[in-house]
Amino acid sequence: MKALVLTLLFLFIAANEAKVYTKCELASILKRSGMDGYYGYSLGNWICMAYYESRYNSRTVGPRNWDGSRDYGIFQINSRWWCNNNQGRTANGCNKACSAFTNDDITDDIACAKRIVRDPNRMDAWVAWRNNCKGRNLSKWTSGCRL
Repeated sequence: MKALVLTLLFLFIAANEAKVYTKCELASILKRSGMDGYYGYSLGNWICMAYYESRYNSRTVGPRNWDGSRDYGIFQINSRWWCNNNQGRTANGCNKACSAFTNDDITDDIACAKRIVRDPNRMDAWVAWRNNCKGRNLSKWTSGCRL
């Protein structure tokens, strides 16, 4: 009985571990999802942004921002503007619960990121992209990947 309980405990812990993508694994997924060149942004922009936002961790939840909002998932999607975390005002532009962005299936994260980049702020919506990726040579973010 003790062995069964321990086995179930380890399975539960393993199931709750975050998916941390490799650079090339994420690049491949994003390319298949039509992100390379989406709204004029090369794949390198998306990979660079995801690295600085979440270190490619699908379950990242950021600390509270100055306005009380939080950021969720691999792209750190903000609860004030893009998802609903039931903790304050939200525009919920992606019409999703923020928890939808903290699992290993990043399909909805990608769809929301596409929605965000169509907004007037475009990729400037992501501070980490502005500070670390914008206007830089981004070739290293896809180098070595078989795309």
